[in-house]
Amino acid sequence: MGLAVVFSIALAACGDDVFGPNPEDVEFDSSLGIVLADMTETASGLLYLDAVVGTGDPAALLDTVTLTYTGWLANGEEFDSGSFNATLGVTNLIAGFTEGLVGMRVGGTRTIVIPANLGYGSSGQGTIPGNAVLVFELMVTALVEA
Repeated sequence: MGLAVVFSIALAACGDDVFGPNPEDVEFDSSLGIVLADMTETASGLLYLDAVVGTGDPAALLDTVTLTYTGWLANGEEFDSGSFNATLGVTNLIAGFTEGLVGMRVGGTRTIVIPANLGYGSSGQGTIPGNAVLVFELMVTALVEA
């Protein structure tokens, strides 16, 4: 799957106004180690936790990051993993993935919980069902500032 899934995320979610379940209403598989009370929630509803902050300047929109990632459904099923370069705000990614990368630093590792409205929305994508809350682990390995 890999990169094709990440890029198709944006196409599936564009313009989707169905919110789906709140992450607080979802039961996360224990293997994911998600404790929502330990995470920071953004105004959009994205939740994140930095396991490692990293060093250097934080990534901003229009910066290009090299990253590795793994994505899971809330039930613990891994649906994708890989590495690629992305220009934040330019590369076609789901809104929650881009928002989750903003502010990361090189060497940083972050877990993000993406509500359905910032992910694939009500339509889903491939093996990802509609209204799915997604969990990603992200690691930024390089950053080129715009």
